[in-house]
Amino acid sequence: MWLPNFILPRNPAYVLAALALGVALDYAYPYHSGIALKIHPVHTAYFMAKALGRPGDSRLKGAAVWAAVMATHLTAYGAALYLAWVASPLAWVLVAAYVLKVSASLKLLVRTVEGVAEAAARGDWAEARSLTQGIVRRDVASLSKPHVLSAAAESLAESLVDGFTSPLLYYAFLGPLGALAQRLANTLDGALGFKSGGYEDVGWVSAKADTVMNYVPARLTAALLLLVASATMRRGEGGLRQAAACWLKNARKTESVNAGHPMSALAAALGITLEKPGHYRLECGGRLPTVGDLRAGVSVVKRSAMAWLGLTAALAYAASAAHP
Repeated sequence: MWLPNFILPRNPAYVLAALALGVALDYAYPYHSGIALKIHPVHTAYFMAKALGRPGDSRLKGAAVWAAVMATHLTAYGAALYLAWVASPLAWVLVAAYVLKVSASLKLLVRTVEGVAEAAARGDWAEARSLTQGIVRRDVASLSKPHVLSAAAESLAESLVDGFTSPLLYYAFLGPLGALAQRLANTLDGALGFKSGGYEDVGWVSAKADTVMNYVPARLTAALLLLVASATMRRGEGGLRQAAACWLKNARKTESVNAGHPMSALAAALGITLEKPGHYRLECGGRLPTVGDLRAGVSVVKRSAMAWLGLTAALAYAASAAHP
């Protein structure tokens, strides 16, 4: 595979430096506000999609909207990378790190779920519900306390793929534009990919594209969650084998082709049940999550993210070094 240097440099040092800096920036500055928010590609892509794609529009219109949003953003950020590369390798590293930072994010998600656990532990369920509502679509106000914790855990697992492992996997092989393309596809799905409200046709391409792009990352992430958690599973000698069986048994219960995999894997890793009332029940234990389970889930996700980062670095090094 051949890619221009400004997309994926042949020197692995530049690719790894941008990876390290991009992840460090997310850790140091997970929030965006003011101008930083207004120019964030997730923000601009979301509102561009909403402005161009309207309920009742056709699949053809939806495909055109998807192509327009993707092309506009990838061209703009590709031009920035090209100009930076022409200027100097250091400039490229800085711009590439920024593109990766706005494409792959984990710190804010983890901090939010930790906040849910802390609020629930001190009995402040109003705060726990408020924080959870910020990361899920369902109406949290109507949920029982265990279902609030379940919603937070489900989002933690699903968003690990959407916002971190998937964009990093694309970064390894396609550079910062690969990571950005995945994040844009996920954003377009969030903006238009509904199966109700008149979005069935206009959001069809956005939903399918997101499914295709996250298909492999979702399954690899699920496997990694179980491997990372296997050392602390309290299931006897057959812990990992039993957990893997529970993951595969439950993974197809969700409407999403991909989301059920990391969610079921996390449920299996913790030995609990995760449930969205009226939609699915991922049974890998006899109870819904407790505050302790949610904290354990955060720990598993953090350790999995570190392992995935190491894998990304190895794959990025190999892909860059293999350039002709």
